[in-house]
Amino acid sequence: MQTKEVHYSDYLQLDKILGAQQLESDLRGAHAHDEMLFVIIHQAYELWFKQILFEIESIGDIMSKQVINDNSPDLQTIVHRMNRIATILRVAVHQIDIMETMTPMDFLDFRNFLRPASGFQSWQFKIAEARLGLRYSERHAQQYYLSQLRPEHVELIKNSEQKPSLLDLVNTWLERMPFFDEKENWQNYHSNYPQANVDLHPFWQDYRMTYLNSLMPNERHNIRFFDETFFPENPDAERRLSPKACRAALFIKLYRGYPMLQLPFQLLNYLLEIDEQLSTWRYRHMNMVHRMIGTRTGTGGSSGKEYLKGALDKHYIFKEIAALTSFLIERQNLPAIPAALEAKLGF
Repeated sequence: MQTKEVHYSDYLQLDKILGAQQLESDLRGAHAHDEMLFVIIHQAYELWFKQILFEIESIGDIMSKQVINDNSPDLQTIVHRMNRIATILRVAVHQIDIMETMTPMDFLDFRNFLRPASGFQSWQFKIAEARLGLRYSERHAQQYYLSQLRPEHVELIKNSEQKPSLLDLVNTWLERMPFFDEKENWQNYHSNYPQANVDLHPFWQDYRMTYLNSLMPNERHNIRFFDETFFPENPDAERRLSPKACRAALFIKLYRGYPMLQLPFQLLNYLLEIDEQLSTWRYRHMNMVHRMIGTRTGTGGSSGKEYLKGALDKHYIFKEIAALTSFLIERQNLPAIPAALEAKLGF
């Protein structure tokens, strides 16, 4: 098979990329040196957002399968790509260090030329948030959310919101955890609290009582939140994780030392890492905006720092997974699991 020579510049289409920095200040005859940095930083962000979306869609394709075989490369691939997303977001946070080499006066040299352009119009970032699991009803300033976008970008975002998000797929995946549905795993399990709550699986009878006994007197009310999360009489329709999925996630966190649960634990941990990096990026962005423009409105008409602060406080996607930490107990107090289940969780 005859091979075609590939040149570095042609492969990367550098003519297009390096020719894509048109400075508004030059078009207005008022050259602003730092506008070049501003343009390149934001172009780099959009390329990273494209890669994040590429990874999210590939993860979604795998997790949409009827069955994810733990003995196949599927779970390893998901975890690897989630790690990549988290790593890209760490880079996105550090890019703010470069942006902050621009002073407020440097920014004012060209800021007014940008109106009404704004980072708020980044449709790729909004799609990434939606594909991860941020719902429209959970967004800060919903009335402003789509108002600055072109119709074709609004359509793309709305279409992405109709698909199962990564959080939805994680919920379905957690619900499939079989260990509590297979009675043979628990035949030799003897509860320490057999009369505690006969409606619960004996493991969860023990765990609930051990958790209750671990609470300080001023924490005892937490048992109500425990029951509402894992065994609610009337499940909250607004919650994203079902009680069964929450129980599976907690079990994974508690017994992550077993080989079978290592990759599932890493998967959950990377979801929290992604949320943390998104939050850190929003926090750094908010502070940078305050440093650059103070209390003035954004170029796109938003309230500037105040809008960013509202999004920072509200836009946590995997908060229900993070909240499970409230229900952990000390490792030495964990109920011992039966040998039959240990064998399935080991090599």
